[in-house]
Amino acid sequence: MTETLNLLQSGARSLYTPLYPCMPCAARRFLSKDAVLFAALKRLSNKMSDMMEAKMQNYRTAPFDARFPNTNQTRNCYQNYLDYHRCNKALSAQGLDVTPCDWYQKVFKSLCPVAWVEKWNDQVENGSFAGKI
Repeated sequence: MTETLNLLQSGARSLYTPLYPCMPCAARRFLSKDAVLFAALKRLSNKMSDMMEAKMQNYRTAPFDARFPNTNQTRNCYQNYLDYHRCNKALSAQGLDVTPCDWYQKVFKSLCPVAWVEKWNDQVENGSFAGKI
């Protein structure tokens, strides 16, 4: 009880005070928050690209992935191939930098046999690839 009184005396909003007293004000706040969110998303994408570039410089081989704990890394190879193409497709559609997708490419190139990758690339070009990209 005393904590609530202290909060109210310090100028904090009451639990019963409406956040948006009028609808036009609420709409303006929503639109401005949406613009701020979009700008933050763009900054995050740029920051992510910088982090991925730093990670790529230190890259040696595919790190351990808890989703694929077994010795057979075939599924890991295939999943990273799919993730690379999905990432490229999604970021290209939004007009963002595709540098973060290079991580998946390096991982699948270190795990997958070259013949498999060439076969999958041909299938993607022909439109007969079995995976959902």
